[in-house]
Amino acid sequence: MKVWTVANQKGGVGKTTSVAALGGILAARGHRVLLLDCDPHASLTSYFGFDSEKLSHSLFDWFAQEPTSRKQALNTILTLKNDKVHLMPASLSLATLDKKFSSREGMGLIVSKVLKLLKDDYDYVLIDCPPILGILMINALAACQFLLIPVQTEYLAIKGLERMMETLNMVIKAQHHTIGYKIVPTMFDRRTRASIKALRNMRDEFGGHLWDRVIPVDTKFRDASRLHRTPSNLFPDTHGVEAYEKLADTLLLMSEQSKVA
Repeated sequence: MKVWTVANQKGGVGKTTSVAALGGILAARGHRVLLLDCDPHASLTSYFGFDSEKLSHSLFDWFAQEPTSRKQALNTILTLKNDKVHLMPASLSLATLDKKFSSREGMGLIVSKVLKLLKDDYDYVLIDCPPILGILMINALAACQFLLIPVQTEYLAIKGLERMMETLNMVIKAQHHTIGYKIVPTMFDRRTRASIKALRNMRDEFGGHLWDRVIPVDTKFRDASRLHRTPSNLFPDTHGVEAYEKLADTLLLMSEQSKVA
């Protein structure tokens, strides 16, 4: 099982779209995929058409009463037949975790421990993160082998990236857990000077950690969200989906190279 976390400490940069797009692409290629919604806003859960407050189970269950068996963990997960992926939904109750459980020992490793129970059920787990540092982000970073940081190609998003890098370095030092990462420029509009300048600044500042392509602005992403389906399932030939296909190629190649190493 490979676990990829998608995170940035700025909202609206394409985290949820990236999780849905990559998850759909991996599933279409025959991989068993779990999408894990780690955000109390439940954007990924809503993306697939679920009302998070009407579901019988959510990620909160893993923290309130940690599953101790594979069967218990699987019983909390939804199957999305149309997109061939599974979903661990979020709920608003996740927003209370830091207040309720911050003093409980081991709370930063709950997701890691439960995913170990499911290691034979999934090839890839993609985690959609909240934009703030807390128990949920700590869990998502502790569980992952690789981090994707989507960054909108505009000035304020780059400032958010700097905060994300500070958080990443802090987690690595605290947990002695090395995490490879790739910065992914999103919402790129080649018609605007702001996008071009922001991309140039990212290349200058973050060099080898920056993906050498971009995810362009694509209205089909919004349409896919409205229809509660992965972009690759509905619009496989659009520029945006083709970009995510290239990103998946890059990530899978890096995954294979890490096995050899």
